[in-house]
Amino acid sequence: MGGTRPQRRIAADDRGIAEVVRQLKAGGIAAVPTETVYGLAADAANPAAVARVFRAKGRPAANPLIVHVANREMAARYAEIPPLADRLMARFWPGPLTLVLPRRADAPLTGAVTAGLPTVALRAPDHPVMQAVIRGLGRGVAAPSANVSGRLSPTRPEHVAELAVPLVLDAGPCRLGLESSVVKVEEDRLVLLRPGSLDSATLAEAAGVPVELAGAGAKEAPEAPGTAFRHYAPRLPLDLDVTEAAAGRFLLGFGPVPGDLNLSPAGDVAEAAANLFAALYRAETSGAERIGVAPIPAEGAGIAIRDRLQRAAAASRDRP
Repeated sequence: MGGTRPQRRIAADDRGIAEVVRQLKAGGIAAVPTETVYGLAADAANPAAVARVFRAKGRPAANPLIVHVANREMAARYAEIPPLADRLMARFWPGPLTLVLPRRADAPLTGAVTAGLPTVALRAPDHPVMQAVIRGLGRGVAAPSANVSGRLSPTRPEHVAELAVPLVLDAGPCRLGLESSVVKVEEDRLVLLRPGSLDSATLAEAAGVPVELAGAGAKEAPEAPGTAFRHYAPRLPLDLDVTEAAAGRFLLGFGPVPGDLNLSPAGDVAEAAANLFAALYRAETSGAERIGVAPIPAEGAGIAIRDRLQRAAAASRDRP
């Protein structure tokens, strides 16, 4: 575990939530569960607290953070909300959808949250614990994934162990296990910056307009959180679309490809998404030399799974 202070894991009950709220009000940070992954939470209006998030993660200052809000009304404190965004909020909030919107000039946010961009990324999480933390604080909570920058996203409290954060609110495994879809709203135009549980077809149907796909590739200054190309990396080299076992390689199966661990024996991409990061954590501690992942179909949540795996494979290739 990083840092000099010991890490405490506490139950996500009323008492634990109250302790985390006190910590955030005092300018501290804590790992908090959402339905997607565990987030590293801080008061989005507190410059010192947000700086602690960047230090703990080793996150580049040019990479903005998602601000978690309770609802549409709280979101309106931070952003201009065009009709397209209203339609998406009505359909998918609370839920795994982050909207990148024009930032209000008077938004009560510290500048580091938006990395100097004229936009702000907002999400209303569908998790009672994170909702209770937000409402207890009474304002937006900046909460990127509770991992060291570039590493696997944490979907269980034990995955936060390597991060220098003093307090982890333990609510068990995350239900979805995959980060939110990130959509930039520009008047009558939607751009999918990061796929998640909600795919472009589902978003387009709700919005009534096509959803454009952002081009892949590393950016000097990311437009939104979680869009750096080399990301989500295990400590071992990662091979994609593997169908056969090999010596020294831990195989994550899917459907009819069995493997050492199967992400979904039934071939369900939603189940595979929920299991993905926990399976990668297990694989990297298995004693194997490499990790292989069976083919995942590019449909529904499978699109987001393939996105994460491609980024992870690129990051693992770049390691010395």
